[in-house]
Amino acid sequence: MSFANESFDVNDQVIHTDDKQFVCGQCDKVYSRNNDLMNHLLTHTGDKPYQCSQCDKSYSRNSDLIIHLRTHTGDKPYQCSICDKAYARNSDLTVHLRTHTGENTYQCSQCDKVFTEKQRLAKHFVTHTGEKPYQCSQCDKAFSQNSHLKCHMRKHTGEKPYRCNQCNKDFPFKAAFVVHLKCHLRIHTGEKPYQCGQCDKAFIVNCHLISHLMTHTGEKPYQCSQCDKAFKVNSHLIRHLKTHTGEKPYQCSYCENAFKENSHLISHLKTHTREKPYQCSKCTKAFRWKLSLIKHHRTHNREKPYKCSQCEKAFTENKKLKFHMRTHTDKAIVKHGQAGARDIDQDTLPPLSCVE
Repeated sequence: MSFANESFDVNDQVIHTDDKQFVCGQCDKVYSRNNDLMNHLLTHTGDKPYQCSQCDKSYSRNSDLIIHLRTHTGDKPYQCSICDKAYARNSDLTVHLRTHTGENTYQCSQCDKVFTEKQRLAKHFVTHTGEKPYQCSQCDKAFSQNSHLKCHMRKHTGEKPYRCNQCNKDFPFKAAFVVHLKCHLRIHTGEKPYQCGQCDKAFIVNCHLISHLMTHTGEKPYQCSQCDKAFKVNSHLIRHLKTHTGEKPYQCSYCENAFKENSHLISHLKTHTREKPYQCSKCTKAFRWKLSLIKHHRTHNREKPYKCSQCEKAFTENKKLKFHMRTHTDKAIVKHGQAGARDIDQDTLPPLSCVE
């Protein structure tokens, strides 16, 4: 253990008293156990020896690390006995219980919402005033709460602090992480609680059902204000709008390139770092992109999902199938001549390209 101040001697800060109490030499705090005093002294030295294995955070006390780890695992051991809410920390449960007892509560003067802490009421109150004092330094967005700004910044930085221990997938936002954990649980149990009323399909999460329902209705509720295009999903509309604005908020730190989406920036960064995170489980090859790994896997299992509709041949990649389809087109031209070739729907023909 290394202290921030090398001249700081822990033993010099321990004051022993006759009644077996341990007093901190830096402040007036008193402890009945030496171990508690040792933990307290770390708050003066700034030493944080307890490192999280899932992210770069570290803590001065092991108990704080244990609580932090629950943000990665989603574990909430403190269950409310009155309702179905659960919490990662006992202190949060204690605060929540006040909503049932009415003890020390703060009511909003603009609506009927009640809060157990004054600072939470203050945060809520800005939803009425419309105030957004927390400005993003990377784009023009602003937020009513600092915590919302911190979450937003992950879109720019690519930070994903929530890791699934079952599949090692990372998430930038806690809500998406919790949904993902539920998916894992339901995959094991086989539970699919979201049933389509139009057919017999069922889904693990509600958002998948909503997307599926649009295949029945053909509904595209998200309309572009710049053109006549419409989309089934709001995220697709947001992505499309950038084609009108030309906005490229995701800037590469190595070169002058900028991108419309963070995922495109992350892919681009690999050309600088030469990182190849997608490792083949059957050989030593690794790839920069997941799609390249999927294509490579087919060389091991001999899978050929792209089948020709004119003959029995099949291919590992769609572009190879398209190139093959030209052999059938060429035969049609030879058989029917140029006049017959003019009757062929040119939109069905793949473009000329080299085969890698």
